Amino acid sequence: MSARPLVFLVAACLAGGAAAQDLDHACRVASTYDLTVRPDALLFEREGVAPHAVRMHDGSLATDGRAVGLRPDEQDRVALFEARVRALVPKAKAIATDGVDVAARAVRDEALSAAPDAVASGDFDRVLNARVADIKRRIAASQSTRDWQEDAMRAYAQEIVSDIAPVLTQDVGGQAMQMALNGDLQGAAALRDRVASVTTGGQARVVAKLRSSLEPRVRALCPSLRELEDLQSGLRDASGQPLRLLEPSE
Repeated sequence: MSARPLVFLVAACLAGGAAAQDLDHACRVASTYDLTVRPDALLFEREGVAPHAVRMHDGSLATDGRAVGLRPDEQDRVALFEARVRALVPKAKAIATDGVDVAARAVRDEALSAAPDAVASGDFDRVLNARVADIKRRIAASQSTRDWQEDAMRAYAQEIVSDIAPVLTQDVGGQAMQMALNGDLQGAAALRDRVASVTTGGQARVVAKLRSSLEPRVRALCPSLRELEDLQSGLRDASGQPLRLLEPSE
């Protein structure tokens, strides 16, 4: 089972699941659970290995629907664990939201170098800003790591590409056609290649800007993740086995 980041949205701010793995390596803490932060509880869920569901709320703990008997000091640990996770959520969301802005600026820079006329028309910014606003709304509303795993991030990225590509190709297509009619076939091909690079080769440059801008803030969450790992120490599930919501990663 692949490791998922405990604090959701961290993957988003570093452009997807591969970057989330980088965070796992940097912090040396990972989780095999999906986390849902509900108003009434924290819910950790996974397939394959039991316990499949772990519920925490106000010092209580249940695994796979069975309440776990806790000493007073263990109740305090569970309550503090929940409080620490909830405190991390707005921090992670703030980084993710800023990450969307960084990515949008980087994408715009790529488009500006490839098709300045398309950007100057205002259509590109209108389409890009609408998609950015939509993703920010999803971040604000999200309660689960499932929204920000690698497949989901790829889908969100594809939505952006699907939105902006027609704007670029429509503008550049006309220019390339005119160049071709004037006999400049090489120039027409080069123009189309520059636009194609925004949705292909430009991805690496966008991710690089995200990393340089946001990775220090993401790494700053590592001490909080390690604190959570310490807080779970000694806790057991309803079957008496050690509870491993977080595990050391290589």
